[in-house]
Amino acid sequence: MLRERLRIAVIGGGGHVGLPLSLVLAEEGYQVTVIDIDETRLQDLRENKFPFLERGGEELLHKTKEFDIQYTSDFSTISNQEVIIFTVGTPVDEHLNPSYNALYSALDTIKPHIRNGQTFIMRSTLFPGTSDRIKALLKKDGFDVGVSFCPERIAQGYAIEEIRSLPQIISGDSEKSVAIAKQIFGKIASSVVEVSIEEAEIAKLFTNTWRYIKFSIANQFYMLAEEKGLDFGKIHNAITYNYPRANDFPKAGFAAGPCLFKDTMQLAAYSRNNFHLGHSAMLINEGLPNFLVEKAKKITSLEGKNVGILGMAFKPNNDDFRESLAYKLKRLLEYENAEVYCTDVYIKDPRFVNLNEMMERCDVIFVGCPHNEYRELNMTGKLLVDCWDTFPQK
Repeated sequence: MLRERLRIAVIGGGGHVGLPLSLVLAEEGYQVTVIDIDETRLQDLRENKFPFLERGGEELLHKTKEFDIQYTSDFSTISNQEVIIFTVGTPVDEHLNPSYNALYSALDTIKPHIRNGQTFIMRSTLFPGTSDRIKALLKKDGFDVGVSFCPERIAQGYAIEEIRSLPQIISGDSEKSVAIAKQIFGKIASSVVEVSIEEAEIAKLFTNTWRYIKFSIANQFYMLAEEKGLDFGKIHNAITYNYPRANDFPKAGFAAGPCLFKDTMQLAAYSRNNFHLGHSAMLINEGLPNFLVEKAKKITSLEGKNVGILGMAFKPNNDDFRESLAYKLKRLLEYENAEVYCTDVYIKDPRFVNLNEMMERCDVIFVGCPHNEYRELNMTGKLLVDCWDTFPQK
């Protein structure tokens, strides 16, 4: 019989994946310990300062005095927990193969505090087979723990809402670990779907890779239309207007962030680099900034010019700049000896200029990320390079 008020520790609980989950779990009555190595962030949380943009985040954090939740960097608190949720995944290395360093380092940190009978729930993307490797490594060290993989499925900035509204995939290595995953996520998610551990690991990769490939198709179409002198935005509107079979046809734009590229390359590695469609998608999406620079160079020389990049986040209306292709665009423009000015309404960076200064200084403007605040800007007299169709009236 499982206890109703499980004691849960969330490793990396101050991050984009861990914090929304921690707050939702606490609101549902679980005893939650947020464990993070970032002391500044932990102190902000204790002072009810939400560290990034998240719909409903501030409001939920302000309610934490009603919850059984604590914020700490002390890993020894793990020994008192029944469930340990990891938000540490497997990124890719410089050779585009999965890297286990961060995950193994986290495991080494908590090993002195693990006790038998605990259940480990892995939350972030894992290379297929990693959950079983974790189980084997812990067993080798004498630990008898359950292992479950329940991948996060949220969109950046909408985690609190989507944790509750989306079905949750669950898996486990035993009846107990599955039952615990079902108890936890069955209480907070709209429904749960049970599969095997490796099926869950693959499902996570398939989900992000599917989106990455869809974006690459739109970007390939955009480049094709531009090379023929056609307006991709108008073509896209013609295709999608009141046409349900094109509802999932995205617009062009930078396909970036901490997940889509990485997970596509993980799937390629899993297939022993026989995933040609994934590699093609990567070449298209990663090549879009270079295409835009070459497009501008056909109109004017960029050398010595003041060039602005409007928006540096990896997706619109967000403050997350991890793996943003706007920074790749910046480097490419610098290679052309342009004087590059960056601005973003959500990201605080002392290297950035304010929007008015950029508009005054720069005659060439690239849209790096189309935040809603930019849509009413007057671009008259500017050379505008905008793959996102931010200003369709142009």
